[in-house]
Amino acid sequence: MTFGARIIKTGLAVTLALYASSLFGMSSPVIAAVAAVFAMQPSIYRSWHYLLEQIQTNALGAVLAMLALYLFENDPIAVGIVCIVVIIICLKLNLEETLAVTLVTVIAIMEAPGAHEANLQTWDFALNRFLLSCIGIACAVAVNVAVMPPRPRERFKEQVIHVFNRLSLLLRMLISDEMKDHVFREEKKKLRDELKSLASKFELFEEEQKKMKRSKYSRSRELVVNKQLVATLVKGAAILDAAEEHYFKTDRPESTDHRFDQHLEQLIRYHEVVLLNYQHKVKPESVEEMSIHEENDIFMEHYVHLSRENEAGGTRLVVVAAAVYEYGYQVGRLDKLVQLHDRPEEGKEERAGEQGEPEEPDFDKAEKRRGKHKKTDRE
Repeated sequence: MTFGARIIKTGLAVTLALYASSLFGMSSPVIAAVAAVFAMQPSIYRSWHYLLEQIQTNALGAVLAMLALYLFENDPIAVGIVCIVVIIICLKLNLEETLAVTLVTVIAIMEAPGAHEANLQTWDFALNRFLLSCIGIACAVAVNVAVMPPRPRERFKEQVIHVFNRLSLLLRMLISDEMKDHVFREEKKKLRDELKSLASKFELFEEEQKKMKRSKYSRSRELVVNKQLVATLVKGAAILDAAEEHYFKTDRPESTDHRFDQHLEQLIRYHEVVLLNYQHKVKPESVEEMSIHEENDIFMEHYVHLSRENEAGGTRLVVVAAAVYEYGYQVGRLDKLVQLHDRPEEGKEERAGEQGEPEEPDFDKAEKRRGKHKKTDRE
């Protein structure tokens, strides 16, 4: 976890939970603080979802802990058995995300000093522990919503640009091999970590779009575009692995290096302009002029031909060329999706979006109507 708003909000939620517990005169406020730590989620939707699930599992844990106290007192073996039963039930109900706080509640009820005697007299003891957990969770949700609420959409777009900048640097330096080896490895590792983080942010954005808001046609289109943004970057990163495994292990003329380097530069430039168009920073006709689909086909066919003729290193080169071709194909697909995303809504589609949840738009059909791509088996 990097330093950011979530860390600050976790501290605020713990403080609020401790104050709230003291305000209501409840004992063992540390339980509320622990619950607040676990309940701090990266999105508002997950916070509400976690709150609802945690109330269910906490109630289940408290009831099982009370029954175990009546039957077995607070024997350590009984505590362990109850924990196992709670874990099994939560897994069966697909509530594993709430396990940590639920187990804290169970242990707090069964292992507190004088727990057995207290429970024989009243259920207030278990209720106190249950309410403490609920207070901590509620404080975490309140802080998450009120203080610097998560904005997965903006964070996602910012990170897309950041990841592309790192990827473009590595691809431009790949064939020329100008970057020091240890620097290249470090940058490549950072790129992989950022791609994982980007995929996680897309999941958060997708959850909030589909479950926290009413899904409209325009939002469905935006999800498709964002998914393609991630897919394109992943395909670009795959070139680095393919080149490391195959390209540099072949005996090749300088003309091959020049051809790969030049084609990669074109694809990177194309990708860059598409992203700028997505941010509405360039004129739409600028992207049209960057179309290099035919050149991408010619590039791939050249190395397929070399491979068939059993040229030296041809088989290895065609593997790398395939990775480059796939990256170019995905950039072209992203180009079409961005252009369709920015196209004004037709009246029929807009009305359909207002009336209910539409099906995901079929961009492949739209591409066919535009007549700019040949139909391939890869679509």
